[in-house]
Amino acid sequence: MSLVTVDDISVGYEAETVLAHVSLAIEPGEIVTIVGPNGSGKTTLLRALIGAVRPASGRITHKPALRIGYVPQKLHIDPTLPITVERFLRLPGGIARDACAGALARAGVPDLSRRQMSALSGGQMQRVLLARALINEPEILLLDEATQGLDQPGSAAFYRQIEEVRKDTGCAVLMISHELHVVMSASDRVICLNGHVCCEGTPEIVSAAPEYRALFGSGTGGALALYRHDHDHAHDESCNHDHGHDHPPQTKTEAAE
Repeated sequence: MSLVTVDDISVGYEAETVLAHVSLAIEPGEIVTIVGPNGSGKTTLLRALIGAVRPASGRITHKPALRIGYVPQKLHIDPTLPITVERFLRLPGGIARDACAGALARAGVPDLSRRQMSALSGGQMQRVLLARALINEPEILLLDEATQGLDQPGSAAFYRQIEEVRKDTGCAVLMISHELHVVMSASDRVICLNGHVCCEGTPEIVSAAPEYRALFGSGTGGALALYRHDHDHAHDESCNHDHGHDHPPQTKTEAAE
């Protein structure tokens, strides 16, 4: 059974239609990345999935009792507010310390529990927000441009952590990328959105699609840049040889120009 099914939804604000006739499904354990230009409806789609906005037409169906974890773009906290990471994670109450410690470890920052929220760097803050989303052991993790404001190494490290989370927990991941040409290599599917679903498939299929190239041009040769692990280089060479790919393997992060 799909975790989330979006059936022909349209969403608008006042007289403006933001999403038109969008359909998709998220399956257990898969990583789906959504790319699209500014104003393409990416965040609106995520807000519709969590029930923050209601579609004008169509239907969104969740698996019964679906556990959702949500990581926002950023969180604004008064710098004068004296609150530790652990206390933040335990709000509004009823969260055990062990659960907080486990979530921080899974987010890759096990030593931050006593740190003041106001003292966190941008990358640390996003890891804490990830930990908050993981506390209830979600079946699907929604990330809304979670690497916005991070530098390239910070973004790459965050994406690798998401891969580890999926590997450890088996949760599905639906992630919006604000870097239009950058999709982590672990994505099972990429959905290109521009008010509607322009194209979808593996990163390689989407990067070759005319609809994608029409939106983003060929500044990177029309190809999506992929965050890679060091060990992926040999794997890619093998895959490219086996499947007859005619493009060279990408290693680590090849950023869009």
